[in-house]
Amino acid sequence: MAKEIIEETEVRPDGSKKIVKRSVEKGISFGSVLAMVISFVTWKSVGWAIIHGLLGWVYVIYYIIKY
Repeated sequence: MAKEIIEETEVRPDGSKKIVKRSVEKGISFGSVLAMVISFVTWKSVGWAIIHGLLGWVYVIYYIIKY
């Protein structure tokens, strides 16, 4: 997962400036990847793997409880 730092300058009402740094993470989470792998191995379907990947940890926990 790549992390990008965005730097912005914020001007306050009194005229002073404040530098604001924000980090943005890109990519998909481990839960989503795990859900897609479990789904594809179980159901052999790319469509279901994508849907379950969107659900992420919800599907992983459901799979552990159900099976």
